[in-house]
Amino acid sequence: MSVTRAKLRFADLEVEFVDRDRGIKQVYEFAERGTWHPVVVFGPEGCGKSAWLRQAAEILKEMEFDVIYIDPLRKEFATHTSIEEVVSRFSEAIANATGFTPLKLADLVVYLANQLLKKWKRKRIALLVDEVFQAIGLDRAEAYVKALLNTIEYPPEPYEKIVIIAATSEGFSRWRIGRHRWAWIMPMWNMSKKGFEELYNRISKRVSSPIPDLDTVWKLTGGNPDMLALLYRAKWNIDKVVEVIAKSKGITKDFVKKWHQHLAEVVEDPDALMEKDFSKQFRNELIEKNLVVYDLYSRDPELWVDEPPPEKDPELGVGKYVAWQTPLHREAVKRVIKEL
Repeated sequence: MSVTRAKLRFADLEVEFVDRDRGIKQVYEFAERGTWHPVVVFGPEGCGKSAWLRQAAEILKEMEFDVIYIDPLRKEFATHTSIEEVVSRFSEAIANATGFTPLKLADLVVYLANQLLKKWKRKRIALLVDEVFQAIGLDRAEAYVKALLNTIEYPPEPYEKIVIIAATSEGFSRWRIGRHRWAWIMPMWNMSKKGFEELYNRISKRVSSPIPDLDTVWKLTGGNPDMLALLYRAKWNIDKVVEVIAKSKGITKDFVKKWHQHLAEVVEDPDALMEKDFSKQFRNELIEKNLVVYDLYSRDPELWVDEPPPEKDPELGVGKYVAWQTPLHREAVKRVIKEL
């Protein structure tokens, strides 16, 4: 299958989208039948959801869809449409710094999608919305998904196909949205070792400084491309990356003191978070801090975007039901435990 590969920023490098062969195939399947509900994709931060969405935009463009990709949180967008007004409306909204809010930008996506159908009589449209629930707030997540669903179910004009995909790293959004039958919720995991090796090889060829061997980097990142980028930016200084994670995730001494015994058990076996009678507050704090992915789906490939994680991998911190987002997240907790 010949696919135009999206150009992506990786730290200070530009690389082509790599791997995710099954994820690419799924985009073609979405395009062929349309999405009957908005597809909500969740997974670890930095696992590659944004890259996959940008690659999806390239595929859908080639399949003659009018495509809107938007990241309201980072004020980034890309459009593949001949309707110049769509491009100008997004450009104006982002340029208007005083009137800009992520919510307004997210709402603009829905409005322009309906305009593409009603005003411009387009028959094949695709909306790809990145990190939208983090941008607009969890309290608005359900209403926003319902608005996306209404575009599919109650369009202003007949259409051939609509594809709507929203991605999130926010830990609780899937349960809020899952209370209703308004979305098809699918998890996505970090890259497979084969795909990660391809990305690693591309990076190693483009840098002049020494780089740790593949197995070392794999055991640190668990295949998470964002963690690979962090290591690259930090010149492979693991201590520096662990400190950045600990600071950004609020893994403080007070937090670790409060939950010391629970954390020690979950560091050793993430499934303890589900299997033992731990405090609900403790569980929720780990999810809110995006340290773990809780209540993993079965490894049936049909339920996942691209390839599911292994059934269990203690070395990477992956349990059957719970997984650390990456081994580096677990390491950040481990180090604070040792300091105490």
